[in-house]
Amino acid sequence: MISLKLKAIAFFIDKSDRVVDIGCDHAYLGIYLKENNLCKSIISSDINENALNNAIINVNKHGLNSKIKCILSDGLNNINTDTVDTIVIAGMGTKTIKEILNRKDKLKGIKKIILSSNNDQYELRKYMQKKDYKLADEKIIFEKNHYYVISKYIKGKQKLSKYELQFGLSKIGKREYYSYLIDENNRILKKIPFTKLKRRHKIKRENRILKKLIKR
Repeated sequence: MISLKLKAIAFFIDKSDRVVDIGCDHAYLGIYLKENNLCKSIISSDINENALNNAIINVNKHGLNSKIKCILSDGLNNINTDTVDTIVIAGMGTKTIKEILNRKDKLKGIKKIILSSNNDQYELRKYMQKKDYKLADEKIIFEKNHYYVISKYIKGKQKLSKYELQFGLSKIGKREYYSYLIDENNRILKKIPFTKLKRRHKIKRENRILKKLIKR
């Protein structure tokens, strides 16, 4: 059964998209997309040979070996991006995502990038803005006692506010996520010595902003 996280990623994919899933693991996303006719084409790729072999086994098991390409690749290095226009990277940290997307030559024809980072959403949003990809939409998914931020970026310029860089797009349905961020901040506050006034004030200021966003 496909996870809520992968369903949220699939929601951002259009039937005309030519997709590459970087770090595909077991190719669950590619299988779901093709079984439900949700994209034009899909490449499932992973840097780990064992993971890719599992992906190939799963693809064959579902009878989709003629519809899903499985490619061993370190990021986009072995991917012919002339054949794709949509990139999916999920389940990695922001540092790794940035390293993958730093290949400027690989992004020429890419109209959409769907990302789900494990950390540092602020740095990721700032980086994508500099790369001239705008944050068009995002979904917050709670699954297995963890919040996942799934972001859809499309080609174009954008100037996010400092609060949007920090907390993402202000949308209905994010109140529980904002409450979670407040709880996380409060846990951090308990560990920060009272002598670290600047750090404590910063976190308290974030909490005040989040409380305002909850009330919207």
